[in-house]
Amino acid sequence: MLRFRGNPALSPFRLEKLLAILRQSVGVVTGLRAEFVHFVDGSVAVHERELVDRLLQYGPNATEARSDGAPLFLVTPRPGTISPWSSKATDIAHNCGLRQVRRIERGVAYYLDYVRPLTDAEMVALKPLLHDRMTEVVLGPTDDPTVLFSQAEPAPLATVDVLGGGREALTAANRELGLALSDDEIDYLLDSFSRLARNPTD
Repeated sequence: MLRFRGNPALSPFRLEKLLAILRQSVGVVTGLRAEFVHFVDGSVAVHERELVDRLLQYGPNATEARSDGAPLFLVTPRPGTISPWSSKATDIAHNCGLRQVRRIERGVAYYLDYVRPLTDAEMVALKPLLHDRMTEVVLGPTDDPTVLFSQAEPAPLATVDVLGGGREALTAANRELGLALSDDEIDYLLDSFSRLARNPTD
């Protein structure tokens, strides 16, 4: 996996607004910077790196020096999901001839200034203010961003042996899988799959 730093992720106005929200929660925060960071899954030849870098430089140009060191918070899409931005960026990369790139994903790195080091409780208080918990996660300095590209193996298909076990098999599956089927629904499924002469799958 390759990492490419990008331009500022927030306008000065939005940065000031977010900083005010952070300071309401944790008063020792004095400054905030946010920049895009891009993760490329796949191989990029030396002569292609400049092209990738150009593709990933968009949005407002930096008006101040880039932040040094590791970001305090790195907000990314949830592992196992593919963001709409990722789909479009990957398509553009392929159209530009970067066929060895499997996927490009984007996150936002947040750098904070503070009057003293933040406590664990303060770090926990800040996290919900920086991301959408439904679609994003916050990675810390020790978390590995390669989890963005992890793909879980699909579970093997399981069947419920209605033909061999009858109603008892459906009742057991209802309990084990937490299906909350009523007696009428169990009877309906038993009748339907018996007539089809096949077992239902999970």
